[in-house]
Amino acid sequence: MKLSGKWVLITGASSGFGAAAARAFGAAGANLLIGARRVDRLAETAESARAAGAASAHFHALDVSSTASVQAFAEWVKSITPTVDVLINNAGGAHGLDPVSTARDEDWEAMVQSNFLGLLRVTRAILPLLPHHAGASILNIGSIAGHVAYEGGAAYCGVKAAERSVTGALRLELNGTGIRVGSLDPGLAETEFSMVRFKGDATRAAKVYEGTEPLVGEDIAETLVWMASRPPHVCIDEVVIKPTDQAAIHKLYRRTKTA
Repeated sequence: MKLSGKWVLITGASSGFGAAAARAFGAAGANLLIGARRVDRLAETAESARAAGAASAHFHALDVSSTASVQAFAEWVKSITPTVDVLINNAGGAHGLDPVSTARDEDWEAMVQSNFLGLLRVTRAILPLLPHHAGASILNIGSIAGHVAYEGGAAYCGVKAAERSVTGALRLELNGTGIRVGSLDPGLAETEFSMVRFKGDATRAAKVYEGTEPLVGEDIAETLVWMASRPPHVCIDEVVIKPTDQAAIHKLYRRTKTA
């Protein structure tokens, strides 16, 4: 499907994968509808998307953890366009890396609200705008954490496993409509992810990537554009993408520093 002139909606577009995706779809000539909580950062994303070549770039505040916010965002979308060709559910993130025995309710609730319930809320609100039999796509950002659990990641792994289930259920529910549903599941990627997880501890966040060459936002954005631009009869169900340095979720090649 050619993306020029198509309407692409991206949640969590104020930074990371979402901001990179806005620029990449902009470079493909799409019209952008982007949302996130940090409106000042959204404005910057929209400007960079226009500079990349977007046909248009519109932004509005969006908190996927709030049904009222999602509904208001959907009404704003409808005021701009009657159809959305590509929905990218990117909003989410990890909070904390604590074992179940000491983890905090607020961290669990934040992950459930953004990664799981937020995905459902936005999809429910935007689904009526997706045209049938025209190559429309719902692309959900998952994680290799949804495939393999790790210590300290019980809640995050749980919500990303739930994302895979939601994606699968949607694919079954929408069979026959021509709407394609896919999941893009990244491995180690350097964005604001670890800064958020470790609550602004830059030293601890940097150690996650130390000695490796991780994925970056542009890698994910390029893959999303590829998934969305396949011919209408082709659905990319699931893509797992890891840096070459990451053989498995626990297996990372780290280069040692030389003097």
